[in-house]
Amino acid sequence: MTDLGLAGRTVLLSGGTSAAGRAVARRLADGGARVVVAGRDPAKLAALGREGVATIEADLADEDEVAALAAALGPVDGVLHLVGGWRGGGGIPGQTEADYRALEGSFTALRLVTRALWTSFVASPCARVAMVSSTAVARPLAGGASYAAVKAASEAWMRALAHGFAKEAPAAAATIFRVTALAGLEERLAEEYAALWQAPADAVDDRVIELS
Repeated sequence: MTDLGLAGRTVLLSGGTSAAGRAVARRLADGGARVVVAGRDPAKLAALGREGVATIEADLADEDEVAALAAALGPVDGVLHLVGGWRGGGGIPGQTEADYRALEGSFTALRLVTRALWTSFVASPCARVAMVSSTAVARPLAGGASYAAVKAASEAWMRALAHGFAKEAPAAAATIFRVTALAGLEERLAEEYAALWQAPADAVDDRVIELS
């Protein structure tokens, strides 16, 4: 069934090769959107391609590759940021630099993608940008300190994006989804992201939605 808010829109799922990405891609395509999944894993991208999903291989933490991705996509109306992963354990001493650097890539990708697509968002009649965050932001634990810190930074960026939209693109919205764990909530995420396109921008801009 075509959704009036989604029909004809181009949506990028950044890091969308997961089960969540598949669920969201199906839901958006059913609503009439053009969906593109960007990621680094050729095998996972190929699997999505066999299911009829358009894909682009790119390192979203590399500024040059993100610029090339933006040029290849053309006008974009939305992004769901799904770049993630978890590392942790061992309390504060166990928060290794290697783990932090691996996690930090998600935040870097969010910054690069939203900056590269800013002009598209402003030009769109109804841009919707969202990310999947964690309830750990509200209650960080020692064993997941690096993970919670990266998610908190990402949420801060999203809220700044929301402020930018309110000033320069009032038809656009930036929204944060928080989960304790995404496994089992893939279809719920898909429905909630699709629902953003049915709501007025000022109702979902700078909003945190907890999924459970």
